[in-house]
Amino acid sequence: MARAQEIEIVAEMVANVMTVYVAPGDTVAPGDTVVLLESMKMEIPVVSEHGGTVTGLWVGPGDVVQDGDVLLSLGA
Repeated sequence: MARAQEIEIVAEMVANVMTVYVAPGDTVAPGDTVVLLESMKMEIPVVSEHGGTVTGLWVGPGDVVQDGDVLLSLGA
C-alpha cells in the first residue's frame, strides 16, 4: 500500500507567528486559513491550497519564521 502524499505549507517571508488555527489531526480544505503571520505590522493569513489532514505542526504563536520554513504538513 502506497503512503499518502505529504504536502508542506511554508512561510513566504520572515514573520512572527500570531495565531495557529489548526492542530495535528484536523482536516483542512482548500482555501482554509491555517496560520496568521505578522510582518512589518501587517497581518498575513496563510491559506492552504490543498485539502488533507494535518500530520505535523512545526510552529506556534510567538515563533519567528524565515522564508521557506515549514509551518505544517498535510497528508493528502
